[in-house]
Amino acid sequence: MQPAAAETGYRIWGVDNVIYGPVEMPTLVSWIKEQRVTGDTWIYSEREAGWNRAAKIPDFQLFFKAKRPESAQAAGVSSDTSTFAKKPGTLRRIKIFANFTDEQLERFVQFMEVLRVKQWTEIVKQGQHGDAMYLVIEGELRVRMMIGGKESILVTLGIGEFFGEISLFDHGPRSADVVANHDGLLLRISADAFDRLLKEAPDLAAPFLFAMGKTLTARIRADNKRYRDSINIARAASQ
Repeated sequence: MQPAAAETGYRIWGVDNVIYGPVEMPTLVSWIKEQRVTGDTWIYSEREAGWNRAAKIPDFQLFFKAKRPESAQAAGVSSDTSTFAKKPGTLRRIKIFANFTDEQLERFVQFMEVLRVKQWTEIVKQGQHGDAMYLVIEGELRVRMMIGGKESILVTLGIGEFFGEISLFDHGPRSADVVANHDGLLLRISADAFDRLLKEAPDLAAPFLFAMGKTLTARIRADNKRYRDSINIARAASQ
């Protein structure tokens, strides 16, 4: 993307809070296809003299309808209406809820959906538009990338862990596939539900974000250690 210049067409509000454009429709269409512009990206139409989300603009709705939304349940995924998954004791299997009170958890469940997944179900797909995070109550999942037609497993996720959280903030494409190794039970928090949580229950959102931040910090430290160890091994082998 290039910063704004004086032409006619469309302007794009980037994730870095910089307005790009104006650009003509063919350029904007190519950005949508490259997923540099998502359905939630704010677009200014000079013809309409107003801002709107890309998916709401008639000229571009076709491109977003062509994509399978993540919220549309894939084969092997079904909603679970049982109360078991939303009991406070069950929710404390999730590490980031460990310090929540029963009252906080009872309020928080209003922002979550419970999903049952079958073994081998692909929960999210690399490159797919992300619109939710998931928390593991039961089962085991693997995070993978297909490289040269072969599966490379990045990490295995078990009870109490979560994935997909970055999509709550940037709504961008998924960076890897997540597949169920066994039948399981997940909690899903959609981007829309997260926005409601921030507006309607900031007293719940704050401890949730703090706990999630602590987990992400631990992951970064572990990744840094693995990277440092791999460099040390490579250097030792070259001597």
